[in-house]
Amino acid sequence: MEFLPTAFDQEALDYRPPGRQSAPVVVASPHSGSVYPARFLAQTAVPLAALRRAEDAFVDELFAAAPNLGIPFLAARFPRSFVDANREPYELDPGMFEGPLPRPLNHRTTRVAAGLGMIPRVAASGEAIYRGRVPSEEIEQRLETCWRPYHTALTTLVEQTHRQFATALLIDAHSMPSSASGVGPRERDRIDIVLGDNHGESCAPDLVDAAERWFAGHGLRVQRNQPYAGGFTTQRYGRPGLNRHALQIEINRSLYMDENRHQKLASAVAVERIMAGFLEDVASQALNVLLPRPLAAE
Repeated sequence: MEFLPTAFDQEALDYRPPGRQSAPVVVASPHSGSVYPARFLAQTAVPLAALRRAEDAFVDELFAAAPNLGIPFLAARFPRSFVDANREPYELDPGMFEGPLPRPLNHRTTRVAAGLGMIPRVAASGEAIYRGRVPSEEIEQRLETCWRPYHTALTTLVEQTHRQFATALLIDAHSMPSSASGVGPRERDRIDIVLGDNHGESCAPDLVDAAERWFAGHGLRVQRNQPYAGGFTTQRYGRPGLNRHALQIEINRSLYMDENRHQKLASAVAVERIMAGFLEDVASQALNVLLPRPLAAE
């Protein structure tokens, strides 16, 4: 594995390389960061606990086995409520900012309308994050210190993987609140895992099928693309026609954490084992399904 550029500083990123990459797989967690800049907290109108509800808490720990399995792992250290790395770089609400904008903003998306652009306007509870308008120069500051380092690193890892194996599979790891993972009040209605492939656009169907079989075989209820089909990451990196694949995984938080206390449960150990087994399985599937086959001798 090549060295990553020095721009990938430890303040923005948690990069865990394998001793030797042995599978055409990369795991990334854009939303498990929990390092809150003091200057950001000074701007906020909501308590830290409200901001933390947007985190994909402990997802980096659920996939901690990746490097030992020969798979590089990348996570953002910055929190999602500060910069959301799973959004376009200028997917922003211009009304949030004070001062001249660096360029026209992509503000006509459903995510921006919901207050969830690259710099979110609202917390998970729906409350406004900021006391007032954000200085417009922070757009480029946050892009330069958070968003760009994350995607430069992720692009490098995916491209290095593709060069080494002639294919690459990105596992985009997320968690979902239990309130978003059920279709009714009954336990049997709960969804444990949502697999997002942009409705068939970002990942080879055989790999998605294999992922669903793995999780279902371990007693988890699996759904595809509802309510999460994938965001900017799967759209950017999932190019099956170029043998670059991206699969988003959403894990029901109630499986492994107390959502109110923001604490891991004892059951997290079992979930970590399931995710380690999944990575082993998907690595094997990727080698068997994605790698180009030599032509048979005539």
